[in-house]
Amino acid sequence: MANEHNTMPYNRDAEMALLGCFLIDTEIAAEMIDKVSAEDFYVEAHKYIVAAMKKAFVDRKPIDIVTVADELDGEGNLDKVGGYAYLNDLAQVTPSAANYQSYYDIVSRDGTNRRLIRAARKIIENSMSGAEEQNALAFAEKSIYDISREMDTSSLKGMAEGDIVGEVLHKFEALQSDPDAYRGVSTGFKHFDRITNGLQGGALVVLAARPGMGKTSLAMNIVEHAALRKNKVCAVFSLEMPRAQIVQRLVCSYAGVSMAKALRKSKETLNNTEWQKLMLASDKLRQSKIFIDDSSRITPSEILSKCRRLKTTSGGLDLVMIDYIQLMSAGTNVKDGGAENRQQEVAQITRELKIMAKELDVPILALSQLRRIQSKEPTLSDLRESGAIEQDADIVMFINRPEATATQEEIATGKIIKGAAQLILAKHRDGEQGRIDLRFIGESTKFVDVDEQNRSDEPPQFGRPKVEVDYDNDEEYEYEDDGYIPPEPPASMTEKEEMPF
Repeated sequence: MANEHNTMPYNRDAEMALLGCFLIDTEIAAEMIDKVSAEDFYVEAHKYIVAAMKKAFVDRKPIDIVTVADELDGEGNLDKVGGYAYLNDLAQVTPSAANYQSYYDIVSRDGTNRRLIRAARKIIENSMSGAEEQNALAFAEKSIYDISREMDTSSLKGMAEGDIVGEVLHKFEALQSDPDAYRGVSTGFKHFDRITNGLQGGALVVLAARPGMGKTSLAMNIVEHAALRKNKVCAVFSLEMPRAQIVQRLVCSYAGVSMAKALRKSKETLNNTEWQKLMLASDKLRQSKIFIDDSSRITPSEILSKCRRLKTTSGGLDLVMIDYIQLMSAGTNVKDGGAENRQQEVAQITRELKIMAKELDVPILALSQLRRIQSKEPTLSDLRESGAIEQDADIVMFINRPEATATQEEIATGKIIKGAAQLILAKHRDGEQGRIDLRFIGESTKFVDVDEQNRSDEPPQFGRPKVEVDYDNDEEYEYEDDGYIPPEPPASMTEKEEMPF
């Protein structure tokens, strides 16, 4: 209800009735006091009263006329609300305490509408000030999102509510009969997908490695598989690499063509077969649902805003990749106070990324650097700038390539297998840890699975197999021509050995 002198929506009677319910029924007060705030009430006296009620509740005092009046008196606000007489009136005018939920709904509705009106005014003022387009959009979306997050309050629920136990048992039953049930986004790496059941919605997955180890390549291999093989919608936020460079990696990786040859960084030039592969791979990429943002400075709130828009315009969102955490800004006024403040900022960033993954219900694959000083094989303690990365992440994995850190003697003696790589699953909140053997093909920036039974010293010839195993169901199927022209295998090579995993 609003009168002609004030256009802000409010209902004085509902506010009085709700406060009266708190005063006359301690069980209602205990159930509802955490759900309300002073901002839910429009009348100034009611703001003071509900604040006093919340203070009494925190101090483990019963909420009644005496305790609330005492709190108000101690803060010097008793006379401002009308004294004992007004508190008595609240208890007397309440029609029925049984209708407390209806009173709360009215108060909450009007409080939300007032917040929206105030936010709209701020958006108008910001837009009138001549803010840049992207900044104005980000400000508007954040203003509305903050209200939505304030309204998103949860409460303790018993095991009987909503049959959550039955849902868990149903999930277990489905997984026993079908291991691929509840499969997340497939990465294309068979053993990794078996351990994790794919990248699950709501998970923050951190991929960490030292510079030059191929973390961007591996992340883009996952995006490539999800988008081009599984038709998933993928958002890529590259703070380090420009969009054109990301695309050239995708084209060469998917086509299986040497990027050094394509960029004329070697003596060899592309032949007709390689050009055909590149053209067909380019056509496939044009039809894919990969969206790239190469803003050099971006905050978690801006990423969330862009992902919300993408989810709406594209009809969904399946995977978000961010390259990389240490280049991000928290978007808050963090004072320049050295490493400690930077650690706090990174902790805030990772926390926001985890909340974002949960809200969007998609896996977020975030890349991270490691400290320069470390043992040859990375560990969780090597995560750079913040232990919060390990704390907030659902999965933490490292790339280990012995070839990249090996000495000339080790390479010469053959102790190091050329192209060998390991994906170390150091933290897995919902399952086992493990190691996944991969092979890195540097010329096309491609990681591939390896055959544990047949491991050679040289990287396998990468090309599209005539018969491939579907990672989701392990069934063989033949491909029609979609851009790959695999080399002819030696006569002694079996069909299984022809596969690049």
